[in-house]
Amino acid sequence: MPEPDLLDDLKIPFRTLGAAFEDYAKRHPDKTAIHSIDQDVSLSFSELRDLTDQVAARMIRDGVSQGDRVAILAGECIEKLILMFAAWRCGASACPFHAEIAPDHLASILKTIEPALIVWRRGDLDGEVLTQGLGRPAHAYTSMDEADGYFSDLSDDTSSLPVAGSEYGPEDEGCIFATSGTTDRPKCVVWDQLGLWLCGLSTIDFMKMSADDRVLEYRTFSWLSPQIVTFMPFVSLGLTIIMAEGFSRSRFIGWIRDHRVTIAAGVPTVINMLLDEPVDFTPEDIASLRLMSASSAPLAPERWQQFEDHYDIRLLQFYGASEGGWLCGNRHDKFRIGTAGPPAAHMDLGIVDQSGNICPTGTEGEITIRGPQTATASISSDGDWEDRTPFRLTDRTRVGDLGVMDEDGFVTVTGRVKDVILRGGASIAPLELDAAIMSHPAVHEAAVIGVPDQIWGEEIACYVVPADAADISEQLILDHAEACLPDFKRPRHVRIVDRLPKNERGKVRREHLKKIWVDETPPDSIA
Repeated sequence: MPEPDLLDDLKIPFRTLGAAFEDYAKRHPDKTAIHSIDQDVSLSFSELRDLTDQVAARMIRDGVSQGDRVAILAGECIEKLILMFAAWRCGASACPFHAEIAPDHLASILKTIEPALIVWRRGDLDGEVLTQGLGRPAHAYTSMDEADGYFSDLSDDTSSLPVAGSEYGPEDEGCIFATSGTTDRPKCVVWDQLGLWLCGLSTIDFMKMSADDRVLEYRTFSWLSPQIVTFMPFVSLGLTIIMAEGFSRSRFIGWIRDHRVTIAAGVPTVINMLLDEPVDFTPEDIASLRLMSASSAPLAPERWQQFEDHYDIRLLQFYGASEGGWLCGNRHDKFRIGTAGPPAAHMDLGIVDQSGNICPTGTEGEITIRGPQTATASISSDGDWEDRTPFRLTDRTRVGDLGVMDEDGFVTVTGRVKDVILRGGASIAPLELDAAIMSHPAVHEAAVIGVPDQIWGEEIACYVVPADAADISEQLILDHAEACLPDFKRPRHVRIVDRLPKNERGKVRREHLKKIWVDETPPDSIA
């Protein structure tokens, strides 16, 4: 159980989804709760409460009990969101998985988590084949107004539901998420309801959100980030969600203008797209938009500044982890370009040395976390469970990132521990070098890696993507590095490429670059 004083001290007291939806439906029944742009469907808060209750009652008829798990397999649509809410309404854990996960890996995940019910969307995957042999009830759907499918068999009789407010407690399991991966089997994380609630409060704190906000979300619901950027603040505040099935550069400004969006979720990939191919806009088009977030991958400070200068949109970089939710975040009234911001309100973050001691201010070390705003369990890609509840409140978990905290509490993430380059005994974090190379106007993207060297152990190689129409050479990059980096941090090798390998969240896959280097570099050419 969480400490009582924590629950008492929350700025927004913890309550269940059922209690929240009852409140909003009574106070402003006709207010738009969710609008799906691509489906052209809107639900008011009274409609959302009623539909969520009906679907939850259907789940109970299918055998779902409090504490069970409901697996939801679909691309992004309003029905997927309703199914997640319905799972919570009947006291179950919502387990949304992206339809693009390889079928054999998805089947393996389902076998591991043992859901009491599986609901999948026709056209997104072959659910009948996928769920064969699992021994679990599985149902298909197409849309809310379907004549045949899961949503067609709903009843107004919701008497089987637990009383709103009693369906789960803070310590009960809330969600299981896949961390990433569509080709390899992804790892998964398990969160309790309190951890999700605290992450939502952190987002509200970062952006000073209110019930009047209209939040644009276009990322997959199967990741933790959309849950804590958009859906948990939605439950906590009763704001409005404007959702799209995916990002569209050409439609982005129109979405903001037409739906009076006040906050837009963002990732570095989207921000880079809007910078590389700027879209036409007028100040009136984006007058409603007060903030845009950037999370899921590091954002180069130069790109951050360029975006703000061009679009005049305040950008806030957040820093999270699958097992920790929000670790840090720039605030609406306290931000610093190039940093991840100060630690989140409910996160005990410490930067430690190799012995586990807290580093002095300004000293690089490994970022660690502990506290109630962390996952309760993790599931490896092999299906092995690690219960984190015995130690997550007391022991520090190393998240695998390096960072520095300044005297004002702002944290700068300097790289991944596994990506550190060991050159002649010196440890060099790649992100600083990436940013230095990208400060040249002819560079669109850059990523440095450590490559084998007979003298230094590792030497620095840099892969560079030119800006559009830029005339760029290896010598140009070497000269630029000489002007902005000390000698021991300068790349000795440069490769000009069309693009960098990235995962689906926009993070550079440096291990893949190392493999490319080995494949393309003859052994006898290593100095």
